[in-house]
Amino acid sequence: MAVEAARSLPGVLKQLRTLLEPLRKEEPLPPQTAVGFFTDTSLCIGCKACEIACKQWNQLPAREPVWAGTSYDNTRELNAINWRHVLFIERLGRHEEGSHAGGGTAGTVAAPTELPFFNPDRWLMLSDVCKHCAHAPCLEACPTGAIIRTEFDTVYVQQDVCNGCGYCVVACPFGVIARDALGGTARKCTLCYDRLKDGLEPACAKVCPTDSIVFGPVDQLRQQAEARLTQLHERGLREARLYGADDTILEGGLHAFFLLLDEPAVYNLPERPSRPSRHVLPASFWTALAALALGLFGIFSFRRR
Repeated sequence: MAVEAARSLPGVLKQLRTLLEPLRKEEPLPPQTAVGFFTDTSLCIGCKACEIACKQWNQLPAREPVWAGTSYDNTRELNAINWRHVLFIERLGRHEEGSHAGGGTAGTVAAPTELPFFNPDRWLMLSDVCKHCAHAPCLEACPTGAIIRTEFDTVYVQQDVCNGCGYCVVACPFGVIARDALGGTARKCTLCYDRLKDGLEPACAKVCPTDSIVFGPVDQLRQQAEARLTQLHERGLREARLYGADDTILEGGLHAFFLLLDEPAVYNLPERPSRPSRHVLPASFWTALAALALGLFGIFSFRRR
């Protein structure tokens, strides 16, 4: 009997190891250079090649185009099946409305710049995408650890771990992440993580015909963005500005940042996005204070009776 038990012991241990295998913690991959996007809206022509390439590479479903009433934009928003969104912002007849960003007073005609394309009557275009924040609110809000930082310092949603709770959706100040209507899990741009592992650039940057979307190391992109901003200012485009290229946004900046030709609000970007985690302690304090006040009120009311 003892001999048979000894013989069956290795089989039991093997089965036990098989059962515990899913719980084994993998060692993190060695960190690589942090990469991201620099999107120069002054070069965007609204061709939507980035949208199509993103859908094709990531096998995202398409929907029948509809007339959205927002210029030539029928994508309308970033969501679970649209990881790139080209905005068309009509800035026509601005000289009749009053001043334009960068100077002028109400009722005056905005002076044209040296570049005819940048005259007041124009479209502003922006290929919007997940910002891959240095301190991502969605990652902080995820209760299951489904959202991680990859070895390339990008923000990635593990579909096999996500439980579809939606906390990340409400935590994102940019309205980027959304739950899939079919699977129920949260989905967003992965910065083509599968391509990065093979040494390839993301599909959207690969196909951009004007190099409006530039992919590369974040530090290098920031230098390129500063140089481009200086160039535009020298050419008379004083309203040009960078968004998310420094550390002022979300206490660390964005790894997908933009050169804009107007106020961030014009591009549907928040001027000062907030991290929900910063409101936890104040909200907890006031909740505890309110509970204490109600408790004391109840005690005194009970004693009076």
